[in-house]
Parts: sequence; structure tokens; C-alpha cells
Amino acid sequence: MASATTARGSTSPRAPSARRPSSPRLSSLPLRSNRSLWRAVAEAIAVEARAMHNAGQAGLTFWAPNINVFRDPRWGRGQETPGEDPAVVSAYSVEYVKGFQGEYGDEGRMMLSACCKHYIAYDLEKWEGFARYTFNAEVNEQDMSDTYQPPFRSCIQEGRASCLMCSYNQVNGVPACARKDILQKARDEWGFQGYITSDCDAVAIIHENQTYTISDEDSVAVVLKAGMDINCGSFLIRHTKSAIKKGKIQEEDINHALFNLFSVQLRLGFFDEANKNQWFTQLGPNNVCTQEHRELAAEAVRQGTVLLKNDNNFLPLKRSEVGHIAVIGPAANDPYILGGDYTGVPCDSTTTFVKGMQAYIPQTTFASGCKDVPCNTTDGFGEAIEVSKRADIVILIAGLNLTEETEDHDRVSLLLPGRQMDLIHIIASVTKKPLILVLMGGGPVDVSFAKHDPHIASILWIGYPGEVGGHVLPEILFGKYNPGGKLPITWYPESFTSVPMNDMNMRANASRGYPGRTYRFYTGDVVYGFGYGLSYSKYSYNILLAPKKISLSHSSVPDLISRKPAYTRRDGLDYVQVEDIASCEALQFPVHISVSNDGVMDGSHAVLLFARSKPNFPGSPVKQLVGFESVHTAAGTTTNVEITIDPCKIMSSANPEGRRVLFLGTHVLMVGDEEYELLIEV
Repeated sequence: MASATTARGSTSPRAPSARRPSSPRLSSLPLRSNRSLWRAVAEAIAVEARAMHNAGQAGLTFWAPNINVFRDPRWGRGQETPGEDPAVVSAYSVEYVKGFQGEYGDEGRMMLSACCKHYIAYDLEKWEGFARYTFNAEVNEQDMSDTYQPPFRSCIQEGRASCLMCSYNQVNGVPACARKDILQKARDEWGFQGYITSDCDAVAIIHENQTYTISDEDSVAVVLKAGMDINCGSFLIRHTKSAIKKGKIQEEDINHALFNLFSVQLRLGFFDEANKNQWFTQLGPNNVCTQEHRELAAEAVRQGTVLLKNDNNFLPLKRSEVGHIAVIGPAANDPYILGGDYTGVPCDSTTTFVKGMQAYIPQTTFASGCKDVPCNTTDGFGEAIEVSKRADIVILIAGLNLTEETEDHDRVSLLLPGRQMDLIHIIASVTKKPLILVLMGGGPVDVSFAKHDPHIASILWIGYPGEVGGHVLPEILFGKYNPGGKLPITWYPESFTSVPMNDMNMRANASRGYPGRTYRFYTGDVVYGFGYGLSYSKYSYNILLAPKKISLSHSSVPDLISRKPAYTRRDGLDYVQVEDIASCEALQFPVHISVSNDGVMDGSHAVLLFARSKPNFPGSPVKQLVGFESVHTAAGTTTNVEITIDPCKIMSSANPEGRRVLFLGTHVLMVGDEEYELLIEV
């Protein structure tokens, strides 16, 4: 899967870092699966962060990863997340935390502390009259169970994150940092052992902006008793003593918070002299920005770039047939635009797209076309037209930057900013050959016009590629690397902006004209769908081996199975609640898939395995991702891949009460055009 992710308190994931001393060298990068790439990126960030700490330039606790589901395409911080699918976000959270924290010894010792944020139902910055500081996210139990909670559950249960951040917003009328039921769920049900922090000033706004409490002291009391341990900001420092004097909180409330805070410090070896012998305590300036991690950063961009259109196999270009290239667009020669939200300091001077292209084709000329990314005037169009007329090939860099999407700033439109579309039309009409359009940005854009324009041969989405993006783009355009990224988000048409951004419901509702959200529930038209992505090769799939039948009779509570008929409802649907299945591990099964590369170029790409259940109730997912794996396949050959499926976790659905249920009956596995039916029975 492709994604653009950055996070507060960390260097940018695209930024290179150092190899750990006396540690095994990173394995061959092109063969990485998405999960191992995610972990390698997190490890690289951790090495840099720890090196900075050892040099007195950073602490030991970092607020990453951002694992809120990318629910609405206008969200300004969607660029920080792994996408819209809870299963993908969950898997990412586990790999990131494990890679970033590391674990040493039986006591859960850590190299650094990672933080799962923002808990929970936070994905609105500022839209119309709604702002993240006062927004009340109204979330039903069904959506909470199968969309908003899963990434946090995985981050804690499997990743063993040592920090959880509660968000600014309210959840069903109660500030997230004051929701004792939600905060304690993490500890009591998911086994969270760590500290809970507020987002910055999220406690101050409870009284001052949300007017949920009648005094500052009441705000202190409500969050500490709910289970929050520390706040970002000075609010607790200023008001806790007064809250004690007024009897709002007791010593035991403070002791609970201190216990959680000191337990994380102990795991970090904060008070342990023996911890000084750990390898990571020797990291320093020489471990920042090494060549190995620069290559890792480049590999992340390669795997993350998505080819959206390639009419008549226009790409890859042949260097021998290209004498003169024109690169158009304000982002083409601006190094600062290449980094997304919370981008770290570049290791060296950033290579722009123009400089990168000049290394391949010396006769590369540039014209901005627009003064800046907002592109509010046509000044510069004339120069761009003249430059484009003279070139053999024209590459136009368009899309978004942080003036269009960032923290505290959501988009109001899904179209390209300002006059960018006009620039593309004009340039495409004067070029000798069809145009190559490269899109930047973390959020989706409606480029339907370009998708159907024969004067635009190819479209690539490169996200925010960072300081190495200028090197990687020509590698892809000239076929040194075969793109294989898949979209982690649905690309909606502009008409989707009529959907209220503050509506947290995931499921479609025809009675009120609500189309639903994300590929699992959205019922409207798309520009490009979740999981879409082309390659210079053509792949075909075959499910070689999978069970035809799964029996729950040996994995469920006996007295429940003995009911006759089992779980029959008035609507005729049969299901088993996942909580009644005694051993979900016993139900896991492998799916063996053959991947054939029918093209002439070797390539890697993400194999996506989906499932849908034939029995369903209103609001059941249209389909859902049940497994994915990155596979490298040589041209003209076949590679076999095995994906293990956990039916309880990944094939179940949430019912209206928020309980996970597994339907009895026929389920369909889908990969590419291949479908395979299996029966789940008692």
C-alpha cells in the first residue's frame, strides 16, 4: 500500500537515518513487504531520534504514530496516516510501534516511547462552523467497533505502545480526555501499560472552550479520574494544587498518574545505570543521515508512488528517444514543497524534480506556470507554454501542499487548487506528445478531467516524497523502477464535498441521501478506488489453495453451539458472536495465491485479498481487506504468496450494538478478478 505519513515529535518517515551499531545490515530493500518496510522506516527514525537524545537534542518520548482512520478526503492531517482501511492502519500501527520502541529483556525495556494518537474519532480540523477544539463527534457503537477503535486496539495489544493520546474533540457529548469508559477500556480490555497524555491544551479547552465543566479545578478532576496521566501544556501545573485544596481530587488520583508515568521511565531505563550498556546509548551524530537510510527513504518513495494512468504504455520513457524535457509547475523546483506535515530537517540540500531530471536528461528546462501551488493567477502561463512547445516530453507537477492541507486546515474542495486545471489543459494542448501529470499531496484530488483526456498519457501520485523525491521520480519515469503502489484511500469526485464533514457515520443511508464513507461502505461514484494502482507489467492471480469449509464446532462455547437453530434471527440470518468463539487461533487459515507477471518488466506490487459475505445485514461492508502482501515477480514468471486469514478479526462485522459477529454461510475471497467461495458453519 502507498501512504504519506508524518507525525509530531518525530523526524519525517521519509527522512533517512542511521544503521544501529553492531546490528545486522538491512535486508535487500526491493524485496521488502509493506510491513517490513514500515518497521524499517520506524527503526530508522528511532535510531535518529535516539542519537539526537544522546547528543542532548531530544527526549525519549515521541508522539507518533497518527493512526486515525482517513475518514474524509478533505481532512488536512490525512497525509499523516496510513489510509482509510482499519486493517491497514492497524497493521501499520503495530509495525511502527515495534520498530520505534524496540523491546529488550523480559521487563519490556524500550529504546524510545511511541504514542498512539489521537484517541478517538478525531479527523476534523476546521470545516465550516466546526473546529477540532469544540467538535462533538457523534459515533454509534457499530462504527466505533469496526472503524474507529481497531487501530488503537492493535497498537496497544500487539504493538505494546507505551503511550496513548486522548484527542481534543468530544465523543458523544463528553471530552475524549474525560471519557473514563474509553480510556479504561484500553487498560482493562486491551492490556495497556503506559501513560495517557492529552493533546496540547486539550484539558484547558474542556472548561474554556467546550464549557463541559464549571471550573478549571473540575477539569483537572474529570481527566485525572478518567485515567489521563499528564497533559501537554501547563494546565495541570497551574490548577492541580487548587483542585486538591478544594477537594476535587485526592492523593490517590495523583498516585495513579505518577505510577503510569514512572513505569514508562523505568522501561526506558531512565534510572538504570545498567541501561548505559545498551547499544543504542552509543548512538550519536555519525548515526544520523547515513547512506543506508537515505536508500531506505528512496525505497519508501519508490514503493509508495502510484501509477494511476498509462495510456498505450506511454511510460516508461526511453532515454535514447528523449533529447529535451520540460518540467512545469511551481512544485517542480521548490525543495520545501516536497515535505509534508511535521517534516524533519533534510540531511542535505533537497533534490528538486528539476535537478533530478537534469541528471537523466541534461537538456531539461523549467517553467513554474503558476507563481505558487494555490495558483490564483495565469501569470506565467505564457512562459510555460513556450517551454512546453519546444520539448520532446513534458512533465507537469501539480497537486497540493501545506497551504491546501495541514494540521488545523481542512480542504473545502477536492479539485486541484486555483488555476492548476487550466494550466494542465493549456499545456496538454500544445505538447508534441501527450503530457505526463505528476500529482503531489497527501489527500485525494478529483482529476476526472485528466483521467479521460487523451492528451494526458500518464498520471502518477507521488505524495510528499521528501528530499529524495527528485532522485526517485526519473527512476520511475525511465523504467529503472517499476511502480507497484496501491491507493490507501478512495479518490472521490468533487460532488462528495456536499457530504457534511462532521457526519461521523461510516455507513450509507439512502433515506437521507448519505453515500457512506471509505471503500467498505461508500455507494457513490469514484475517481479511483481504494487499492487501485497500475504497473508497467500486467499481473494475474489464481487462488491455488484455501479451505472450502470452516467449522466453528470445535472453536465455540459448546452450550451456544448446541442451540437449535444456532443464532437464527427473525430476518433469517445466522451468525456467531466472536466473543463466543473459544479459540479464534484454531480458525486461522492460509490462502495460497499465484501471481503471474504477464509483462516484459520485473516488478513488485501489493497483492490485496478482499472478502465479502453473502449473508449480511444492512450496513455490512461491501467488501473488506482481509490480507495483503508485497510480492516481487520477474517478467514472464509466477510467484506464490501465502496470506494467513484470521476470520474472527478480519472477516467479522460489527452489528448495530457494536459486537463483532461472524456470519454463517458463504463468504467470497477476491484477489484481482479471481473469486473463491468458502463456507463457514457450526
